[in-house]
Amino acid sequence: MNKLIDILNIQLPIIQGGMGNISNARLAAAVSNAGGLGTIGAGTMQPEEVEKIILETKQLTNKPFAVNVALSVSPYTKEILGMIIKHAVQAVSLSAGNPAPFIPKLKEHGVKVICVVASPKQAVKAEKAGADVIVAEGYEAAGINSNLETTTFTLIPQIASKVTVPIAAAGGIGDGKGLAAALALGASGVQMGTRLIATKEAPFHEEYKNTLLSADDQGTVIVGRSVGRVRRVLKTPYSDYLLEKEAIGITLEDFNGLTTEEHHKLGALQGKLDRGFINGGQISSIISDIPSVEDLFVCIMKDAKEELMRASNLI
Repeated sequence: MNKLIDILNIQLPIIQGGMGNISNARLAAAVSNAGGLGTIGAGTMQPEEVEKIILETKQLTNKPFAVNVALSVSPYTKEILGMIIKHAVQAVSLSAGNPAPFIPKLKEHGVKVICVVASPKQAVKAEKAGADVIVAEGYEAAGINSNLETTTFTLIPQIASKVTVPIAAAGGIGDGKGLAAALALGASGVQMGTRLIATKEAPFHEEYKNTLLSADDQGTVIVGRSVGRVRRVLKTPYSDYLLEKEAIGITLEDFNGLTTEEHHKLGALQGKLDRGFINGGQISSIISDIPSVEDLFVCIMKDAKEELMRASNLI
């Protein structure tokens, strides 16, 4: 029995990562229809924008999906959480902040609560606050990351030894080998973001997808470390520009101004890689095709089972 699957009422132990202001109903619904948990990232969007995507997603799938709210990023946290309850969204993913004040009301209305953490200490606090599922995200992941910079391989077993709720591993996972490894480390499933960018249903600019497909082991870089705002992005002219700014000295305020969600959309949706950034995790280097979400999930599950069988024969 897989508690992650049972709690979220899904068929496969795969969760889509929140994608901020580039989130869309098409990809979220495709993930849910393929058996995973599709996710809409609220980012900095106004409540009306998030509501529109929720309603569109409901038209495209009758399967469970989630909304991710980055608590320290969204200026509309309370309004969006109220909207989640209003539209009976099955799950909410809370990240980048303290989830404790918001969990009781969500659970009162039957919403399953996923908390994204980057350390065992955070995981223990999230479980005590009432989290149903923990997403443990390592430093390999795309987008905004913890300053702790702990890798997935070391993070998962630490957290698995300290909490009883199911864990989804995130960061550096994009195939069956990654799922098998996560299960072996103590997780019940995985959360993926970067791998889902390179799918047929993902309505992102071809420049984004092409950059992802061509990335090698040095294809991602960390920006923002000098100002305490760690973000992993794909290497592009704009990431080079950000690193140049950091090299000569930049304030946190100026860095934030250069990495807004508008800059995210410029890169991801318009393909203007000299004016906006594109998030990408270290898993980028092994992505080489653009399948449908359903075909991707079929392959992941098949390969994970084969890898676990292969591994069992080695011991």
